[in-house]
Amino acid sequence: MTKMKYYSLNHNAPKVSFQDAVIQGLAPDKGLYFPESLTPIPFEFYKNIDTLSNEEIAFEVIQQFIGDEIPEANLRQIISETLCFDFPTVKIEHNIYSLELFHGPTMAFKDVGARFMSRCLAYFNLDKKEAKNTVIVATSGDTGGAVASGFLGVEGVDVVILYPSGKVSDIQERQLTTLGQNVTALEVDGVFDDCQDMVKKAFLDDNLNYKNLTSANSINIARWLPQMFYFFFAYKQLKSENKPLIFSCPSGNFGNICAGIIAKKLGLPIEHFVASTNANDTVPRFLETGFYDPKPSKATISNAMDVGNPSNFIRIQEIYNNDLSEFKKDFSSYTFSDNETEIAIKTIYKNSNYIAEPHGAIGYLGLKKELLTHPNSIGLFLETAHPIKFIDTVEPILKVKLPIPTQIESVLNKKKRSIKIKTYEEFKEFLKLQ
Repeated sequence: MTKMKYYSLNHNAPKVSFQDAVIQGLAPDKGLYFPESLTPIPFEFYKNIDTLSNEEIAFEVIQQFIGDEIPEANLRQIISETLCFDFPTVKIEHNIYSLELFHGPTMAFKDVGARFMSRCLAYFNLDKKEAKNTVIVATSGDTGGAVASGFLGVEGVDVVILYPSGKVSDIQERQLTTLGQNVTALEVDGVFDDCQDMVKKAFLDDNLNYKNLTSANSINIARWLPQMFYFFFAYKQLKSENKPLIFSCPSGNFGNICAGIIAKKLGLPIEHFVASTNANDTVPRFLETGFYDPKPSKATISNAMDVGNPSNFIRIQEIYNNDLSEFKKDFSSYTFSDNETEIAIKTIYKNSNYIAEPHGAIGYLGLKKELLTHPNSIGLFLETAHPIKFIDTVEPILKVKLPIPTQIESVLNKKKRSIKIKTYEEFKEFLKLQ
């Protein structure tokens, strides 16, 4: 099998291997990496997909992006350790399903990408006795916990997580501040975009080149590409319905929906995508005006989507060659307020006895809107985190008491440890001391 090469979307850096793209995170010209080619998977795979296990599907899907850089036996082992939980579709109402992505160790969809990336890095470090990578990640909620769990104890890797003080839920904060070992949490006086800017600035900083910095945000291909798997697993479960599929993705940094579009380019029969956003409406405005105009992020009850300038949107533009008319054939985007989100949570519970959290509820709203013009399709909205992670929002809205799952119970009584910072200079000094 030939090696897959990755190029920078800034088009001013050499092409690199999968391994180098993972270890670097960003290209030297600070562009995001993108695969040089996308080869559709043969029709037979889709014809027989319902006879395959999730692990077999994932191997077939990811193989071309890695080539022979990880031997088949090792790659299958990485996939097996990544996919050690279920991805059920749950019927909510006629032709509407929830695709539950929260059955992993931190109860958020990001468990898949974090586990996959951590195991790839561990494999690449096997023969490098002195190898040391510092993984830096900005989180608006669930990324931090998933990365902390996925990388905990991984040899040769230090993890530094930046999160906005007071802008993540209590459970999310505990998941990223209580593990210790090789994981450190930095509590930033600001919003998510400030955290993300600090991470990007560190990559630009020549004085930190010696630190072997890499990112575990979805800008990293090993964090992002495995998110394709969800769409294949959902198709496998609903293939027998023999109806066109529409996926509505609650969208913040646009990693999930971008991975879904890649899945479509590999031949997965998806009719349409919906990027459902909260008040951070950069992409819905872009579709209306054709002008990409990022704004500072606004705080909402769906905090993991509080992103004013989504990193992965440039990858989506690349897929469609910046052709807005082609893009619109596959893609819609709608914005919803906190009030609309709360009403949706109540409506879903009242009609279906199903407890959605704010991000899933926004996915549901976008799906309902899109299905008005696709009446013969099946719609799936991504339920990206367990409602317990937003207990302070969900319980008052529904006036119910949520049981605490075992994954969450294990962190509730642990002591929070974080280091408070305000400026990039403080962050840089911390990294130098690592």
